[in-house]
Amino acid sequence: MAAADGYVPPVEDYAFLFGELFGEDVVARSTGGEMSAEDASEIIAGAGEFAASVLAPLSVVGDREGAALVDGQVHLPEGFADAYRAFVEAGWISAEAPVSAGGDGLPGSIRAGLGEIWNCSNAAFALCWLLTAGQIHALDAAASDELREIYLKRLVSGEWTGTMNLTEPDAGTDLGAIRTVATPREDGSWGVRGQKIFITWGDHDIAENIVHLVLARTPDAPAGAKGLSLFVVPKFLVDADGVPGERNAVETVAIEHKLGIHGSPTCALSYEDATGYLVGELHGGLAGMFVMMNSARIGMGFQATGIADRAHQQAAAYAAERRQGAVLDRPVGAPIAEHPDVRRLLLSMSTRIFAMRALGVYVGDLFDRAESDGTGALAEFFVPILKGWATEEAQPIAGDGIQVHGGMGFIEETGAAQHYRDARIMTIYEGTTAIQANDLIGRKVLRNGGETAEELFGLIGQTADRLQATGDDLATRTGTRLARAVESARRATADLLAFAGSPRDAYAVGVPYLMMLGALSGGWMHGLAVAAVLAHDEASEADAARLTAADFYGAHHLSQVHAYAETVSAGEIA
Repeated sequence: MAAADGYVPPVEDYAFLFGELFGEDVVARSTGGEMSAEDASEIIAGAGEFAASVLAPLSVVGDREGAALVDGQVHLPEGFADAYRAFVEAGWISAEAPVSAGGDGLPGSIRAGLGEIWNCSNAAFALCWLLTAGQIHALDAAASDELREIYLKRLVSGEWTGTMNLTEPDAGTDLGAIRTVATPREDGSWGVRGQKIFITWGDHDIAENIVHLVLARTPDAPAGAKGLSLFVVPKFLVDADGVPGERNAVETVAIEHKLGIHGSPTCALSYEDATGYLVGELHGGLAGMFVMMNSARIGMGFQATGIADRAHQQAAAYAAERRQGAVLDRPVGAPIAEHPDVRRLLLSMSTRIFAMRALGVYVGDLFDRAESDGTGALAEFFVPILKGWATEEAQPIAGDGIQVHGGMGFIEETGAAQHYRDARIMTIYEGTTAIQANDLIGRKVLRNGGETAEELFGLIGQTADRLQATGDDLATRTGTRLARAVESARRATADLLAFAGSPRDAYAVGVPYLMMLGALSGGWMHGLAVAAVLAHDEASEADAARLTAADFYGAHHLSQVHAYAETVSAGEIA
């Protein structure tokens, strides 16, 4: 059990996910035997040890001190610079970068675990890693050889960090309204003018340079999003060898005073004819930036799992020690964790977290096998579900953590409120839940007549059939619940497709549809866990807990699929 202010990485859970949940060693499958679930578990254990000892102690420090803007330069809380150097020296950034970019290319299934661990231990710090990782993918996909040599390799090494610059005062979700302008120069560079806001880790003092990836409009470009191009704009200009020199014309105008993630500097940046370099094709900026956005959206699913787990660990530790009132049918002196409703709260938290964790590994594995096994369409189908559903669930999970603490949860000194505050932004940045739902409805359900959705329903149905055929009471109950949920989701999807002539009806229920598929997928993960446990000759204590978790999720959360389906079928209520 974690101490109230400590962090225990879920190493055992990930060993189970990598090696058993999906019926085989998913790491060995995706790497052609070059790595195994055992290797992956060792990596997770090493990351967990680093996170618990180096990153987790700084989470509260970052929350209480926050970042500060002094004389045009952002300074981070004490300890962050040393932690970042240790993070880089341990090789965690290069380990996750693609081989094509010069990294070690760890599989997506392992990166899911690492993403949770970094965010669980210190979500504000982890955002630096997340944005840099996303920019690595974007530059790897579109940058010229020269930009790769100067910028990409230093991002992979961790010498420099990366940002994503989209939002402007009058251009949030509507990227077509971007007004930042890039003007060509005779030397091949571009002069960038404009203001960007809400730039995560937009300025800091922990690395020698910052690489801004900026969406801007060029002179005479087509109107709207089709006229946007992508540019690399460094904080410090560099020479031919990549050595930083004078400051570029990028000014940090302000840092935002936020509800949460205080240790992450969110900046307003002013570009005053700053020197930039074109990435990819002219007017192909949105496609290039989407690579980074997709990476970040998947990363948000991992962040949601991490923050939720930190809230649960703290709540469970508190409930195991706190004694208050007589506990029904338990010995005198039993802790509040044994009260029926507190136990319900803790199980409600932990079972959703397992579902989110397992789904993250599954999605990572789908991307790993996209080329070899043709799982790309299903992988892309899950991106808005993982981002939207997981981030929406993290907020009530963090709220339940406060509830377990009672009145003390409302007091900042206990730390429970930090998780609640940190979780609130996740349903907003990298595309709101409605944006994720629009993507799911428009591009991934209506566009192909529900073909990919039906593929998912078929896979879940296979698990339901297998469970119902075991003869085990709990497995049969779980399989029956899954089968009923699939049928509700299938009917709701048919009703959604029938709205094709009235798109407002479809998009008005997009978020409930997304949440329905998230709850259903979470139930599937628990169903797979039941099947894996039943394959054991002898049940361990962990096995018994997994069976209880699946039964609880089926009754308390999978059951929500039916209510969501009813909402979806109603369409827009005029």
